Amino acid sequence: MSKQEQQAQDAEARKAAKTLTGKVVSNKMQKTIRVAVERYVPHPTYGKYQRRTTNFIAHDENNESKEGDLVAIEECRPLSRHKSWRLVKVISRAEQPGAATP
Repeated sequence: MSKQEQQAQDAEARKAAKTLTGKVVSNKMQKTIRVAVERYVPHPTYGKYQRRTTNFIAHDENNESKEGDLVAIEECRPLSRHKSWRLVKVISRAEQPGAATP
């Protein structure tokens, strides 16, 4: 397999990785954040949509996200026992409680 074929295959694998959007619930760990991802699922019998929340542990290499930020995370190889997601980007920052609004 040539080097170009290997790079193309790696790019396809990166494209196929799952990407989720959620809110940072905790950043108290070093280089690690907990992200709450909400989804709506219909009730099996009644069909009414219910909100379901799943918490994911994600790797934040530069400790750039804060609690309340909206972030995008991507699936990756297992980095620890529970951590197999990594931070892709911070979509929007949380409102600062001490900031004055005009």
